[in-house]
Amino acid sequence: MIKNVIFDFGQVLVRFDPEYMCSVYADPCDVPLLSEVIFDRLYWDRLDAGTISDEELIASVKERLPQRLHKIAEDIYFNWLYNLPEIEGMRDVLDFCRTKGYGLYILSNISKYFAKRYREIPIFAYFDGFVFSAECGAVKPSREIFSHISEKFGLIPCDTLFVDDNAANIRGAKEFGINAYLFNGDAVALLSYLKESMNTDF
Repeated sequence: MIKNVIFDFGQVLVRFDPEYMCSVYADPCDVPLLSEVIFDRLYWDRLDAGTISDEELIASVKERLPQRLHKIAEDIYFNWLYNLPEIEGMRDVLDFCRTKGYGLYILSNISKYFAKRYREIPIFAYFDGFVFSAECGAVKPSREIFSHISEKFGLIPCDTLFVDDNAANIRGAKEFGINAYLFNGDAVALLSYLKESMNTDF
């Protein structure tokens, strides 16, 4: 029976769209370049792991951009977390979880910069606890990060459901013993799954 639900953040609770985040600050003609450079996995995988600083990222980004875009690049990087539209229907999912008394947690591969400011994200008011990869020193889908969140909050894997949009992360959770749901953007389907699973032993 489900007692706790762990949610991923980007592409599960909110839409992480680099081009949209860049478009808030840049002219349309500059958006593709800015998006490609600022949100390059070359940097973001290291941000998630906590092995690159904000200053190092900005310096590297500026080397790849014309000078006229340097200030815009800084604006985008230091404000992207305020430009994350919520995925439609996910508040209904969280409301349902709350009415059933589930513990709600966030497990996200994300930077230290975000981890210092996560309380500014309105939807996070629903949650009981948070684990961010850059702070804990492990990233999904490693066994270490699932062990970390379980130990930190006293979660029993077989009583816990993990919701993520990444198949590799889903496999990692299942290998650790946590039940998992691969989210495809359909909050209505997730809500139906949770209702059907209320009294089900996985």
